[in-house]
Amino acid sequence: MSYSAWKLAHEAGVILFLGNIITGLFWAAHARRTRDLRAVAVIFDGLVRSDRWFTLPCVFLIVLSGIALAGRARLPVLGTGWVFWSIALFVVSGILFGIRVAPLQRKIFDMASRAGNTEHDWRTFCGLYRRWEAFGVLSIAAVVISFVLMVLKPPLPGL
Repeated sequence: MSYSAWKLAHEAGVILFLGNIITGLFWAAHARRTRDLRAVAVIFDGLVRSDRWFTLPCVFLIVLSGIALAGRARLPVLGTGWVFWSIALFVVSGILFGIRVAPLQRKIFDMASRAGNTEHDWRTFCGLYRRWEAFGVLSIAAVVISFVLMVLKPPLPGL
């Protein structure tokens, strides 16, 4: 593939990836405002599915196309600061997602699917939701900063 084709694949992957994870926060907040755990269950089921169908494939597309682009441009990945730090932030985001966000998403879905709409169930959900939202925001912030570094290419030190 040409450099331009790899760049298109990379940018399309980033657009779909960021769009999916950012709108996930929006829909989760929307479900929370309903105070209806059935709505929460439906939304969180959708979040789990959208991660399976969009987020994870986009991660593979971003990584594969990023490697191809760096190779085509003959960029020393670890020595080019904006590339290195973008990758580091992408990895941090992935770790946060894998260790905190995704397990909490499944836990919220499972809890909301089985729960009634009692005050105790709602408090349990709110505790899980606050943790999910905090780790989700951190995960998203890391990839947004990564995106900014990739676009602006500031002169940062590499390894």
